[in-house]
Amino acid sequence: MKRRSALSLVATVLLAGCGAPDEPPPAAVTIMTFNVENLFDTTDDPDHTDETYLPRAAKQNDAHAAACAPIPVDRWRTDCLELDWSDAVLEHKLGAIAEVIRQVEGGPDIIAFQEVEHAALLDRLRTELLADLGYGPAILLEGQDRRGIDAGFLSRLPLVGEPTLHPLGFPDHPDREPDTRGVLEATFELPDGTLLTGFAVHFPAPFHPTDMRVRAYEHLNALRAALPDDRHAFAAGDFNTTSSEDAALGLLGQFVRPGWTVAHETGCDGCPGTQYYARDDSWSFLDMILWSAPRSENATWTIRADSVRLANEVAAQKTPDGTPRRYDAASLSGVSDHWPLAVTVHSTQKQ
Repeated sequence: MKRRSALSLVATVLLAGCGAPDEPPPAAVTIMTFNVENLFDTTDDPDHTDETYLPRAAKQNDAHAAACAPIPVDRWRTDCLELDWSDAVLEHKLGAIAEVIRQVEGGPDIIAFQEVEHAALLDRLRTELLADLGYGPAILLEGQDRRGIDAGFLSRLPLVGEPTLHPLGFPDHPDREPDTRGVLEATFELPDGTLLTGFAVHFPAPFHPTDMRVRAYEHLNALRAALPDDRHAFAAGDFNTTSSEDAALGLLGQFVRPGWTVAHETGCDGCPGTQYYARDDSWSFLDMILWSAPRSENATWTIRADSVRLANEVAAQKTPDGTPRRYDAASLSGVSDHWPLAVTVHSTQKQ
């Protein structure tokens, strides 16, 4: 009798281990931020200074030379005059961007882009090169940047309501406002019905005064504070805060922590940064993903720390020195001077 009971117990344990169905994994969503570096079409927009990104055949006239002449940086002025931004170059650039995105298995669920001229380029990317990944129409609203570069989203998650572009405004630097981008806000529905608001950002570049980035952080925090107390949120993009600026002034300590969780500080062990500045031989996480739990107690989604990673394994993304390889139209090489950052957030609720 005792022997039969023991055998029954063993059988029960074996059946439990082999035959019982596994619990489904928690729902998960991957977010990527990607500064694609000067993603322009090949036609002139009279409302923006996009003269550099035209086919060389369209540049052979005095009007174009006059438009390039005021550019103060020699390399930029030479590009304006001589760069051949042809249909073939644009097609190659889009293909390189798509290859980078596909490093994330199945594609990220939400991608925040920076330096995109208009929504039609993101729609071309999704319909011609990423059609099997199921992204919805591009989310991009035209802003005030004089060159015409904007932040935008591609998402597989349903869009809830209308997106909004929030201009930053710099009353102390009105002459610099045309060189800045607003914050793009869009809300998505997570797989369990929870709402997630995303902010795509591209803060003022490092050559602008620090107080302009401070104002941008304050503006972002005010937008987050205006959301409902039960709302999950993230901010993703190019924050243009160098490692040296943060070390000297503590911008993340003042304006990011503790209200936001900095994704690459929770994981990404061994990641040097997303951008390399050769002049100072320094790395920075110019590109960040920030996560914010609801202010109420019903946080049902959180960062999976082991998921934070750079998407930088495509050979075209790296120079021989192992730094980001900016795109070169003449040689059809490189991708962007920034590496994308990706993170997965998962539900803490059993499915």
